[in-house]
Amino acid sequence: VQLQASGGGLVLPGGSLTLSCAASGFTTGYYAIGWFRQAPGNERVWVSSLSDGNGNTYYADFVKGRFTISRDNAKNLIYLQMNGLALEDTAVYYCAAMVGYSPPDMFGESYEYDYWGQGTQVTVSS
Repeated sequence: VQLQASGGGLVLPGGSLTLSCAASGFTTGYYAIGWFRQAPGNERVWVSSLSDGNGNTYYADFVKGRFTISRDNAKNLIYLQMNGLALEDTAVYYCAAMVGYSPPDMFGESYEYDYWGQGTQVTVSS
């Protein structure tokens, strides 16, 4: 099982980026997928999750209305569309997959996730 995050880069404040998470060794539609981020000197924090099955989406308050998580089951890809990027969005972004069942109120806990991608750097700067 592997996850490969990509799509990071340098973007101006107010700009947009779309991150991708490519999964291999498992079918993403069967697992909850999460995005986390870690800024320098800070802990890894939860950004968004997409549940398995019905595909319900969940967002941290600080990205609601700006970020959108989605999944392409045919391509086994998970996306994080990020709009209205701000300086404080600068971080390494990680995707993660949850194999077992956890209720949605646990989606924000990194220890609930079993597999992690390597991270992709997002830098918001003028």
